[in-house]
Amino acid sequence: MLIRTFRLTDKLANALLRLAAWCAAALLDAVYQFRRSLTVLLAGVLVTLFSVFRRGQGVAVTVGKTTDERRRAVMANRAEQQTRTIIREDPLRTQNRALSLFTVLLLVSLILLVLWFTSNPGIGGLRVAGGVLPTPLPSATSRGALPPPPTVKPSDTPIPDPLRVGGSIAFAQHERGYNNLWAIEIGAANPVRLTNGAFDDRDPVWSHDGKRLAFASHRDGNWELYVMEIATLRVTRLTFTPGYERHPTWSPDDAYIAYEAYDSGNLDIWIVGSGGKSEPVRLTENPAPDFNPAWSSGAGREIAFVSLRDGNPEIYISNLDRPGNPRDSTATRFTNTPDIEEDAPAWGPDGLAMTYTGRDAKGLQFVYLRKIAGGDPTVLGQGRDPAWSPNSSSVIVALDAGGSGTTLLAYPVNAVGIAATTISTKTRAAGMNWSKMGLPATLKANPPSTDPLAPVPYTEEIGYKSDAPPTRRLRDMSNGAGGVHSLYLTDSVDDSFAALREATKVRAGVDFLGSNVDMLWQISGTDRHIPDPGQSLQNWHYAGRSFDFDRNLVYSSSAEVPPPIEIVREDEANGNTYWRIYVRVPDALQNGTLGEPLRRLPWDFASRSSTDPQVVENGGRVKSTVPGGYYLDFTALAEEYGWMRVPAQRNWRGFAAGILYWQFERRDGLTWNGAMLELRNQSEIDAFLAGPPLRPTLVFTSTPASASKTPTPIPPDKQQ
Repeated sequence: MLIRTFRLTDKLANALLRLAAWCAAALLDAVYQFRRSLTVLLAGVLVTLFSVFRRGQGVAVTVGKTTDERRRAVMANRAEQQTRTIIREDPLRTQNRALSLFTVLLLVSLILLVLWFTSNPGIGGLRVAGGVLPTPLPSATSRGALPPPPTVKPSDTPIPDPLRVGGSIAFAQHERGYNNLWAIEIGAANPVRLTNGAFDDRDPVWSHDGKRLAFASHRDGNWELYVMEIATLRVTRLTFTPGYERHPTWSPDDAYIAYEAYDSGNLDIWIVGSGGKSEPVRLTENPAPDFNPAWSSGAGREIAFVSLRDGNPEIYISNLDRPGNPRDSTATRFTNTPDIEEDAPAWGPDGLAMTYTGRDAKGLQFVYLRKIAGGDPTVLGQGRDPAWSPNSSSVIVALDAGGSGTTLLAYPVNAVGIAATTISTKTRAAGMNWSKMGLPATLKANPPSTDPLAPVPYTEEIGYKSDAPPTRRLRDMSNGAGGVHSLYLTDSVDDSFAALREATKVRAGVDFLGSNVDMLWQISGTDRHIPDPGQSLQNWHYAGRSFDFDRNLVYSSSAEVPPPIEIVREDEANGNTYWRIYVRVPDALQNGTLGEPLRRLPWDFASRSSTDPQVVENGGRVKSTVPGGYYLDFTALAEEYGWMRVPAQRNWRGFAAGILYWQFERRDGLTWNGAMLELRNQSEIDAFLAGPPLRPTLVFTSTPASASKTPTPIPPDKQQ
């Protein structure tokens, strides 16, 4: 990108230089032609005057002479004029003289402009950084000594154009396993913490007067809506239901709040008074999930939301004045792009446009802008969670540029410009919202402590270290269970796995990692692990830094019983396919205290045995409906503890063992060989890689069950 920009800039500079050279040549030629015409004109006038003078002389001379004498005098005069030589000046000298004259004129004009600007006091006085000085200045004779010059306060860092509107931005930041609320005033150096605790606060949104902040929180045991007074940070609970409420959005008069809620097995849009005294009113009732509402500006009679009612996440607009029962039956579809998954709609403050995010088939996530009146959407840039500036001139987005941090960028809307960086956070940030009001002076003068109150999720304690390989030892993760040979991890990662297992039990209500888990693969002996055909020997299981859960949990024992996990396919821009794992909360705990409802269509692995050739070629298809109930995003939770999912092999569509949704790794920046040196010396590693290829055993042996190869998942209808 930089090379293209440099080349484009170089071409533009060359074009401008050529244009300037052409203009200069044309100007010189025009000056030369004007001077030449003027010279010819003056010469003609002089010749005419000279001829008249000579004629007058000739007439005077010829007076009193005879006719023959006068005739001879006239003929002699004509002969003299015909034989006179006309001397013309060199054109190059003429051009140089004109250029010199033009240069002198430019210098004189420049001197006059400098004198005018330096002597002009401006309107009302000379403007300086400290304000306006009075005009005229007091003299030393009339007022005594001149007053000292005003103290010029150093200015802050210049604010880029997309941020000049000012105001404050609220957002949620993830830290130590939880999300808390923060706010930053435009131009300030550091954000201010608004909430602090071992609970989740998300989805902050400013009231239009900038005095209150609505948000969703899990602080009381389930997801509810709350309202905070910014000046005092006093929090008031708005909803009191046993289920799930999130993503609030204010009406233009701040009298009502629309939000998403899960009730009776359905995710829909609801409306409640912001004072908390009125009963909630249901806006949508479609069986498909409806979520992430955004209230329009202006008259405020429209609410946009995301829905899966047509099998793909699209944005719809419901008009509160339009008749219909239920009212969402008359909702209009704002987007219609089956190949893009839309989310996070946001109305512009002027009501003329809407922004939203869209993930395409390649896994790229962009922020789109589309006029409400119609037309094709335009792409502002990469990012998520767009939020408008108060004057509709720019849109702020979150961009995860690798690592665990987030950068907030402001894109100009109706002007050509470069995205301006607002703030970069060390951990993930989400749910930005922009208010025209600054933070209260009392809050800025006495900000709360930025130190998190939530405890550190885990500490990786290493009991054995050595300078020479092997540098670590294995830790038994079976908790004393007999007959288990593969539940070992290296001492470098065992504490994080134990903490992840416990966190999953607490947040999902099930010991997901307590059984049917595969860890260490042996490289030699009778317990050596035989990899699946087509898999590389450089697998992180051999290094004691990987685990597999039971891959058959994706299937259900019957049609009436949902499977223990749901998996959503996620394609990335680099061509890799990843899988997001959702662990289902047990039926006894499906009351809203654990997990969240699903918003995305899971992948149907049972369809791989379909007779439809296109489905088989694609490696399956998405399910037709979103399963009901509450689920834990296990992939996101595992990432908090350093355990990352792995991409599927490129041949996963036809090779079941290459799907790999069941495998997680923790590399900590090591190479595979470096990780292996924690448990083996280099000669053992080289012998393992250079040895004969491992082939699956075709007959049953006395190999312990823990060392056998994990079977390829078989759909229930194919199981015997």
